This record gives sequence, C-alpha cells and structure tokens, in this order.
Amino acid sequence: MDKKDESFKDFVLDQLLGLDGVEARRMFGGYGLYQAETFFGIVHKGRLYFKIDGTTVKEYHKRRMKPFRPNAKQTLKSYYQVPAEIIEDADQIAEWARQAIRCQNKNKRLGEHR
Repeated sequence: MDKKDESFKDFVLDQLLGLDGVEARRMFGGYGLYQAETFFGIVHKGRLYFKIDGTTVKEYHKRRMKPFRPNAKQTLKSYYQVPAEIIEDADQIAEWARQAIRCQNKNKRLGEHR
C-alpha cells in the first residue's frame, strides 16, 4: 500500500464523517468500507467503488463509470467506480454511500429469504 492510496482512503473517510460508524478494513491490496458489519464500498488503487443494484446502476452508467476490476481476469459487476465530483462533495458522497448501504442490506435480506 503506497502513501497515495493511504491518503486517498483517509480523504474518503473524512468525506464520510457524516455517516455513523464508517470504517475501512484492509482487503485485497486495498480497503473495504463498512458501516457496522455492512460492506458497501471498496478503496483500491486511488479509486472508490460502491455497491450497486438495478435501481442505482443507471446513475453510474450515465456517468460512464466502470465496475471494479481488481485484476485483468476478474470483474466485480456489483461494485462501480464513484465519480470524482461525487467524492469531492461531502453531501453527495454521503447520499451515494447511503444508497450503497441500502443495496447491500437489501441484498442480504433477499439472501436470507431463499
């Protein structure tokens, strides 16, 4: 993990201070973002990705954002890159994070009923 990635992670956490209990935990060469035990985001190589679903992915597509690709052979289509202008606006990033948390919680609830 280089200093640039570490400082980006710190910036993202600062931007998310308005959300209670958000923390970053090390994972696959980056960080997972959690609120309590809900995993909703990824910080990897200077980029931020949030959990999406069918109701939120349209906004990411509209902004030409791409899914998370930790390497050339793997793509996680349930996490999409967050646009820089959203990351830089504390109110907007908080709203996008809330949506990502809702997506993850909805996904968990659906999984429990199967």
